[in-house]
Amino acid sequence: METLAQQFSSYFSIAPDVIAQAPGRVNLIGEHIDYSDGYVLPFAIKDVTMVAISRRDDREIHIRSIQRPGDLNLTSLDELSPQTGQIWARYPLGVIWAIAGLDDQHHLTGLNILIDGKVPLGAGLSSSAALECSIATALNELFDLNLSLTELAWLTQRAENDYVGMPCGIMDQSISLMGKAGSALLLDTRDLSTEAIPFEIASAGLELLIIDTQAHHALVDGGYAERRASCEKAVADLGITSLRDISVDDFYAQGTLLDQTTFIRARHAVTEMQRVLDAVAVLKARDFISLGKLLNQSHASLRDDYTVSCPELDLAVSVSQSQGALGARMVGGGFGGSAIALIKVESAPKIREAITTAFAKHGFTSPRFFNSLPSDGAKILH
Repeated sequence: METLAQQFSSYFSIAPDVIAQAPGRVNLIGEHIDYSDGYVLPFAIKDVTMVAISRRDDREIHIRSIQRPGDLNLTSLDELSPQTGQIWARYPLGVIWAIAGLDDQHHLTGLNILIDGKVPLGAGLSSSAALECSIATALNELFDLNLSLTELAWLTQRAENDYVGMPCGIMDQSISLMGKAGSALLLDTRDLSTEAIPFEIASAGLELLIIDTQAHHALVDGGYAERRASCEKAVADLGITSLRDISVDDFYAQGTLLDQTTFIRARHAVTEMQRVLDAVAVLKARDFISLGKLLNQSHASLRDDYTVSCPELDLAVSVSQSQGALGARMVGGGFGGSAIALIKVESAPKIREAITTAFAKHGFTSPRFFNSLPSDGAKILH
């Protein structure tokens, strides 16, 4: 099998100057709160996106993807503007655009880019952040930008918010850049401070099953933005800085200030923030029974209050729970994608079979299963 460098040379008739990779992620708990200054608890997975890049002597940008062999996105540094380019190419273009906008000192040149994405698309495992962060890591090296991981996280979030047009929070980019093998990362999305939380479950006879429902989502639509707007409305109506700044008890006491839709969506955010802190405490105590209960509560909140689940996700979760999982919930932005289930290792075959059978009975696409231990974040390979 050809290496990425060899494939790059086949496409562009030149060797790459730099090769980088960045992983997707699973968020253990803390969904849809990274844009409300909340704490989140993700970890980087072993599946990565790799990019190979070379400088050009002109200002043209040529982007190819191994997963889209017939496509070439061709533009130039002088033509970059938000939401231009083929949809799949807007993620790397957005990163280039964001770097170019930092100041006039980076002297970017044109680029040849080859992408090899191994993070499942539409599975709620943040393939988009993996692509953005691999590009940012490579360009940081190629042009000696000396940007910190925190600066790269803000930059890649800006690329997705302002260029792609997806109003995501900063969790996905942060964990893709900052992930550590063996640990989930307690991330404060207000200032991007972190604490590594050991997530070692094998010695307890457990594994985290990832269930890709293959109900592929597309978040660049009104659903995600509408929910974020509800949280922002709650902040304005309550007269606070962010939903991070109100306790669960105070939120319920002041809930009459909010209309019903705003109340239930903000309720998810406020209670999910508390669940993250509770999850950290039980993980430090290696209390996996309590962790499972928190996962179940998170899914119920996402399903009933935030209404971002879907029939396939609900079925994967309910079957996992009925077959003995300690806990299960949807992960990612929702409307499709993946669920996770904290299960006993010996139960894995039975649970996978039960979910597959249930999906067939309901006429759903057959799900895919995999698992991953916490892995390292973005890195330069060459």
